[in-house]
Amino acid sequence: QVQLVESGGGLVQPGGSLRLSCAASGIIFGSYYMGWYRQAPGKERELVARIHSSGSIAYGDFVKGRFTITRDSAKTTVYLQMSSLKPEDTAVYVCNFRKVGFDLWGQGIQVTVSS
Repeated sequence: QVQLVESGGGLVQPGGSLRLSCAASGIIFGSYYMGWYRQAPGKERELVARIHSSGSIAYGDFVKGRFTITRDSAKTTVYLQMSSLKPEDTAVYVCNFRKVGFDLWGQGIQVTVSS
């Protein structure tokens, strides 16, 4: 069974940077996605970035080069480096592990961008 452990997040000033980490433990094999979604109050959950087990990457339209998703060599931990943060990036960021027939969400981490 896969489990997700999220870390990072917090309060940062506009223009600042943060890094989120999500470590997956358990049996991980085959084709899967790992990544981050976010949900702000009153808004729908949206994709931030995800990486496929093959290495292909997708970003939400709003990212526009500000965020970078990477992973470790074991492909069990993903990192989201966020730069040039804006107040509108304030949200709960949630890690996701997904494969056919299995969809796991982390508990979420608060990211607040404010001066």
